Parts: sequence; structure tokens; C-alpha cells
Amino acid sequence: MAKSRSSAASREEVPPPAPEPWSIERSAELYRIDAWGEGFFFINEQGHASVRHLPDNDVAIDLVEVVAEIRRRNAGFPVLIRFQDVLRARVRRLNEAFAAAVAESGYGNVYRGVYPIKVNQMHEVVEEVLDAGKPWGMGLECGSKAELVASLPHIDNGRLLLCNGVKDRSMLQLILSAQQLGQNVLPIVEKYSEFEQLIALADAAGVKPRLAARIRLATQGSGRWFESAGARSKFGIAMPELLRMVQELERRDCRDGLQLLHFHLGSQIADIQVLKKAVTEACQVYVSLVKRGIGVTHLDVGGGLGVNYGAGYARDEDGINYGLQEYANAVVYAVKEVCEAREVAPPVLVSESGRAITAHHSVLIVPVLGTHHPDQQQDGELPDKPHKTAKGMKKILDGLRRRHSKPEELLEAYHDAKDLRNEADQLFSLGYLALEQLAAVQRLYWGVCREILPGLRAAELDPVPAELAELEERLTDLYLCNFSVFQSMLDHWAIGQGFPIMPIDRLEESPGRRGVVVDLTCDSDGKVSNYISALDDKSFLPMHALQPEVPYYIGIFLVGAYQDIMGDTHNLFGRVPEVHVYADAEEPGNFWIEKQIPGMTVNEMLAQVQYFPNELSRRMSELVRRKIDAGQVRPGVGMQILDQYTACFSETTYCNAG
Repeated sequence: MAKSRSSAASREEVPPPAPEPWSIERSAELYRIDAWGEGFFFINEQGHASVRHLPDNDVAIDLVEVVAEIRRRNAGFPVLIRFQDVLRARVRRLNEAFAAAVAESGYGNVYRGVYPIKVNQMHEVVEEVLDAGKPWGMGLECGSKAELVASLPHIDNGRLLLCNGVKDRSMLQLILSAQQLGQNVLPIVEKYSEFEQLIALADAAGVKPRLAARIRLATQGSGRWFESAGARSKFGIAMPELLRMVQELERRDCRDGLQLLHFHLGSQIADIQVLKKAVTEACQVYVSLVKRGIGVTHLDVGGGLGVNYGAGYARDEDGINYGLQEYANAVVYAVKEVCEAREVAPPVLVSESGRAITAHHSVLIVPVLGTHHPDQQQDGELPDKPHKTAKGMKKILDGLRRRHSKPEELLEAYHDAKDLRNEADQLFSLGYLALEQLAAVQRLYWGVCREILPGLRAAELDPVPAELAELEERLTDLYLCNFSVFQSMLDHWAIGQGFPIMPIDRLEESPGRRGVVVDLTCDSDGKVSNYISALDDKSFLPMHALQPEVPYYIGIFLVGAYQDIMGDTHNLFGRVPEVHVYADAEEPGNFWIEKQIPGMTVNEMLAQVQYFPNELSRRMSELVRRKIDAGQVRPGVGMQILDQYTACFSETTYCNAG
């Protein structure tokens, strides 16, 4: 039998300490804002989630005020808010971290970052990154034909454009043509056959190509995407192929053609030691080529600069064991050490840090449409001629309410209640129990659970009985939210990626309910299954009870990388509306909305799957006319139904709420 941590006698003699009053500091700790916020997010004195683009800056933006402005503009919900100043701050922090590492170490070259647009190809995001990165000559990286076409016009003044991925003939021809225009565009050769095709096209055009090579290292990555590196990685040329390529360039007297070496450990590198090992290995390849007379000038360490989603160091998949400055130091010092030892001039350093740049700038705001409490129904009266299972359940409930029960009595009552419910369920399935009797048993059962749970919590039993965990789970509320996990949190559904989620207001209040966030889709996977919090149990999110007629919003944070660009259209839920917000101390609320982009309408979503309004309206019109002719509806009613149907084409794919 589990024992209470303090005896009953001592509890009677010494009154328990008064509970510590709730505070915004406790909310910040509960939702682990310091672990994932990077100084951008905090809770203000009003208990509202807030954002600032500079640490300790007085220009802070209250998310509740932004939501109020969005409501005033009737922009619709769910809505994606892009804080453009945060995006610019992330670009600045990355470049300043490498600049500090270069200066501190006395590194003999510079850092030139590129933004991999696959992380978020939205035009506004790419333009903002390029503008913010202009002082450091920041470039782009693309990985497909469409991304190449989108990127080329944005590269000038010597900025790098690196082309990863599989490249067909037309892509390689376009890259060679861009090089003739003087653009600093380099195809990253992933396979030797690609090198052969590039050389053939260059010969046909009468030009000398400039290129890069992605090498396959022995070092394997760490974290969820560890297979992106190592001997079995999808891309990269092995050392024998690299040597063969170099020999061909030498034969052609084109030693300066190979200008950049590239490797990639995978997204979200968890362990800094793995990064150091990989950089050292790649740098040995670089110095070997330079000593051979190959004109390599750049070393690209790829992507992988991690974002701490709040899981901490304990979970490799969602946490990282380093910060931004340590990452920059690791790269710079590792390359410097190898180059000095081999007496080779250090290369220009390049990284493709997309997730770290974009993740923090986007917040999805989701209205809660309602809640379902398993125990929300009142006990009610017993039916006429109650069945023995109903009478037994009522006796247990009355006993719990009449007297204070010891922990062992609470557990016994729970076991008896479970037995009675199981008996009632079995009798009903065999046809021996009426529906009214079953409903009464279930109402009373939830009343019993509601009475038992607080007593077991207060007893602080050690070890914690399984019944307590079972009750906690069964009495967890479902918060129905106006969004689609598949559209806006695809990585959560696909790979279990955790994202910080919390209410945006009432954070000065204790969140007294256990909640699970569920979406609009008719899919059992359409829910958030694990949460970032300070609690040991990550299967629920502490939430507030809803107040009548008062909107309740949750914020889903760090969704700026991949999520809003990879969204899936399950159940035909489309892209959500978005607003672009800039900070300005001279504006009301310290912000102004630069752009408002509407979400997809039903019409636009249907067109993607080959349903068109004219054809649908014609079919519906014919259907309504047949019903009118058959006398099933009056003509006026039929026309109202048709108008109601056609009006839906211009509506949002989400619920009209918020």
C-alpha cells in the first residue's frame, strides 16, 4: 500500500502551508519561455504574451493587442503573425556571432552566410532576410528548379547563390548562363554523373564552369536527422569520386573551377562535439586540395544550427546542447586550428542556417472554439426503478461526499466504481440494460472520479499509484481549436516535433485545467500529443477554464521554419491568413501592420483538387430545381438554399469564429 509522505497525525497538528499565489513568473517557468524564447518572448505585467526584437528593449508588443487589431480588421482566424523585426534580429545575431568568433580568434578570413529558402520560401521572408543580411553580404541557397528561378533575380553584388539537390539539364544550363552574367552562382555537385553533365554543357557553351562539391564525410550527424551525413547519406560524393573529379579539372587546366567544398550533417544538430568533428574532417579535405593547387576558396558547413524548442538537453530530438555563439566559435576555431597546422590560408566560411533564422519570427494564433470535459455533466437523478449498478454507483458517490476519506478508501472507491461501470457496459452490450440506466451509471461514475481525484492529489502518495495517473488522464479536457495540425504543425504530426504552446492571456492566473489541443480535422491524429512544459507529464497542457462569451486564444510558437510552407491540405483546410508586424515606438501599441494576406477561400482550395465553382453551382442548381419540380421544397426556399451554397465559395476553409 502506498504511504502518505506525512502522517495523518502530523497533518492534523500542523496546518499545511498556504499555496503560493500564482504569478506571471510561475507561468513563464511552467511554459518554459526562457528555454525557447531566446529573449524575444515574455509575459508582461498584464499577464499577456508579448514580443520584443531586442533584449531589454522598451519597445515591446502585446500579442493580445495585436489580436485585437486583427479582429478589428476582420482578417480571420487562425492567423499567422510574422514579426519581421524578430526575423531581422535573427539574421543580425547569426552574422554578429560569426564576426565575434572571427575577431576573437584572429581568423584570417570572413564569414558569408546563405539562407536556404526551402526552410521558408515565402517571398516576404526571403526579401526580409536578404535586406537584413545586406551588411554581411548574405546570399541564398536553393534546392530545386523552382527555387533556382525564384532566387536568381535576388542575387547581386557578389552575393552567393548555392544550388543543391538534383539538377537536370535545364537547371545546369541556367546556372552556366547566370555565371556568364557575372552572378556568383555555384552548382553543388552531388554525384559524379552530375559533374560530367555540367562539364559537357560547359564545353558546348564554350565556357569554363565554376562549381562546388558536396563531400560525404565519415562523421555521422546527431539528432533526428543524423542520417543526412555519413556513408549512407542520400547526397554527397565519396573521396574516390572527389579525387577523380579533381583529376579531371587538373587535366582540363581548370583548377580554379572548384571553388567551394560543402558538407551537411542534417537539420537540428543536437551535439556540438559532432559538429566540431565534422568541421575538422571537412577542413582536412580543404587543405589537401589547396596544397594540391586546387583553387578552393570557400568551406560550407551546411545547415544544422539548432533551435531549442524547449525540451532542454535531455531529449536530443527537440533540444540542443549549445548556443549560437558556441556554434560559431566551434566552426571558426576548428577551421583555424587545421589551417594553421597545415600552413594553409583559411577559407571563407559559409553556413546554411535556415531554421535558426526563421523559426522564432512566426506565431500561429488559434481561437479555442470550446471544450469537452469528460466529467462536465451533472450527476442527475436516478432513473425510475434504477438498476443495481446505478444504485451502487450512487452509494459510492454519496459516501465520498459525506465524509473525508483516507487515501486507501479513495482507491477502494475508485476500484468499486470501475467494476460497476464495466458491469453496466457489458450488460448494455448484451441488451440487458436500458440506455437510460447506462447514462445514469456513466454520469455517476464521472462524479465519483471528480470527487476522488483531488483527495489523491492532496495525499501526495509515494509511490504515486497508477490510479492517480489514470484519473488525471481520464479527466483531461479536450480544447477544440480552430486550426489544422496537418496544415500548420505538420512536423508535429509527421515526426513528433514539439512546439511551444501557451495561452496568450490570463497568464497571471493559475491554469487550473489539464488540456489536450485538438483540431478541426476528422482524424484521430488531429491533435497535439506532447507539450513543452516544466511538468514531468508532457501529455497535456495546463490551460484556463473558458469564460462565457470571452474569447480564449492560444499561441503556437516557433513555426516560422518549414511549418507554414510544408502544410498539408488534409480535409481541404488551406493556408491561414497572415499579418506582417513591425515594431515602432511611435505607433499605438508599439506596432504597425505592414501587410495583411488573406487565407485561402473554399473556392481556391477546391480548385487545387479540380472542383470549380461554375460546374459545382450548375450541378447544385440542377439538384435544387429537381427538388422544386418534385414539390419537396417551395421555389423561394430552394433559391435560398442555392444562395447559401454559393456563398460558401468565398468563405474561409476554417470556422468563422474568433
